[in-house]
Amino acid sequence: MNANHSANALEIIHQQVMWNRLIAVVEEQAQTILRTAFGSVVREAGDLSAGIYDLEGRMIAQAVTGTPGHVNTMARAVDHFLARFPVAGMKRGDVYVTNDPWLGTGHLFDFVVVSPAFAGDEPVALFASTCHVIDVGGRGFTAEARSIYEEGIAIPHMKLRDRGQLNEDFFSILLANSRNPVEVKGDILSLVSCNDTGEARLRDMMAEFGLKSIAPLADFIIDNSRDAMINAIGAVPNGSYRTDMELDGYDEPVFIRAEMKVADEEIVIDYHGTSRASAYGINSPLCYTEAYTCFGLKCIIAPSVPNNHGSLSVFRAVAEEGSAVHPVHPSPVTARHVIGQMLPDIAFGCLSSALEGQIPAESAGSIWVLPFANAGSNSAGGAGANSSVFNVMNVGMGGVGARPGKDGLSVTAFPSGVGAIPVEVTETESPLVFWRKEFLPDSGGPGAFRGGLGQVIEVGNTEDHPFTVSAATFDRMRNPARGRDGGRPGITGAARLASGKEFTDKAVHTIPQGERFIVELPGGGGLGNPHDRQPARIQSDLEAGYITEDGAKKDYGFSG
Repeated sequence: MNANHSANALEIIHQQVMWNRLIAVVEEQAQTILRTAFGSVVREAGDLSAGIYDLEGRMIAQAVTGTPGHVNTMARAVDHFLARFPVAGMKRGDVYVTNDPWLGTGHLFDFVVVSPAFAGDEPVALFASTCHVIDVGGRGFTAEARSIYEEGIAIPHMKLRDRGQLNEDFFSILLANSRNPVEVKGDILSLVSCNDTGEARLRDMMAEFGLKSIAPLADFIIDNSRDAMINAIGAVPNGSYRTDMELDGYDEPVFIRAEMKVADEEIVIDYHGTSRASAYGINSPLCYTEAYTCFGLKCIIAPSVPNNHGSLSVFRAVAEEGSAVHPVHPSPVTARHVIGQMLPDIAFGCLSSALEGQIPAESAGSIWVLPFANAGSNSAGGAGANSSVFNVMNVGMGGVGARPGKDGLSVTAFPSGVGAIPVEVTETESPLVFWRKEFLPDSGGPGAFRGGLGQVIEVGNTEDHPFTVSAATFDRMRNPARGRDGGRPGITGAARLASGKEFTDKAVHTIPQGERFIVELPGGGGLGNPHDRQPARIQSDLEAGYITEDGAKKDYGFSG
């Protein structure tokens, strides 16, 4: 080995070490949000993202903590900030903010915060972070709004902090429009703090490695990631592959149709033919559509390649303006994940024709957000005598589709990756009580490999008053997660009162005084012929309570 080759190898190792260190920097950035956030959906469930960008707005590294819907939308969102606020005009201590759904992460509940990082007197990078805040006014977390103007307060790109001085006018306007002003302000400030943490750790890193700029490192990361992704695409045969999916929709079904075109260095998923945008707030802005489409492709093709501008640049999603996956302003979009979080399964469906036997079955997909409030909290009627005022959120998760060689994960938020909010937290923040939260037997789709289980959740009010819950995100109540390669579908979801009344639409429902609210989350699809399932696996499922004796006999022909 000659000296030049050895020096080049050592330089590559050095760059890789700095790359790993940069990922640690942004992970500490994300952990700062978790430690300081006020809202339970951020603090407990990790509904957030954090990342570092070069001065051109290219994402260099993202934190491990976070959701694809936030990270991948934020990868493009920084470009929109730079169009309004060029780097040349940024000063130390500046922070910028927006919650524009089309230029941010898809709905008004997510605030994106961008900060320049300085080393000495010169900007060297940009940090960005985002999280879901509990309330932005309007109708609340419901799909009932008919335009963005009803969904809450919209903040255009503006300064949140000017050379270290917070914009108190911004907070005054925002908090005057929120039912949870303390939590919302705390979450926004946590985003500011996390970007400050990122800047401090980056300065430490640059000092340690003697760097004046991170531009060469950014080029190394982006170029290597792109090359690795192009190499991985080589395993997918060039060609065109189609799939489709029917979702419950709001007032009518939503049909998603997609064609995947694979070339040597690019994969494009075209959603031409997808249903027009709904009149209700379940539409997925193109930024969110692209985020989850790219995530689905990457999960199969190259899951180990780090997520950044380079690895994302080989994937594209295109759609017709005015469709449910590319709504235009002022379409309502609050519950955009109803459609958006189903799109990784669209990518899987396309890939299943190209990579036979390598693709999981469909999953429950979009999480069921459970926004609870005292009855009357969204109207002039108020809470009523002796009734507590509350506006809280929990989440329900269904099952993940079975995987080649493995059963699906139960009660797991795929593709979002958010965690559960402990019931104790919601019970502390409100007079509600969770009577049940447990696996739902027989809910996973039968197959040689079983789909993941959904869950049953039962909630009541300890006070002798009604309460409300928004069913904005309840989908797969009529269209289950489909099995693959002979596997059968998981069960559909359901929502009802304990006394038996069924809720079948996405409206805000009032739970009468003394009643309990029950949801059953959908299961993931099965993979392979159920009659090929090993008897030992069936017996193990019976012992664990994952399936019942009736289910074993009906689904697998197993009688013990």
